[in-house]
Amino acid sequence: MAEQREVRQRERQGVVVSDKMDKTVVVQVDIVRPDPEYKKVVRRTSRLKAHDERNEARVGDVVLVRECRPLSREKTWRLIKILKRAE
Repeated sequence: MAEQREVRQRERQGVVVSDKMDKTVVVQVDIVRPDPEYKKVVRRTSRLKAHDERNEARVGDVVLVRECRPLSREKTWRLIKILKRAE
């Protein structure tokens, strides 16, 4: 019998930068952390493609995305909720 492992899915908060694709949004996530060697705070950005089933997110919205199984070649995140709407 196979052992059940608890897998924690990562969650990220970011800003929608593109909603041109059908059922997909591009979310830009800012990562701020100190450099391990020099201790200077370094800002990195990452762009994630997330599945948006109802096409409800728009450019500028702050959203929460959660990691999931691969849905396509580049899409491995799902839109969980819209935290703040763009003005």
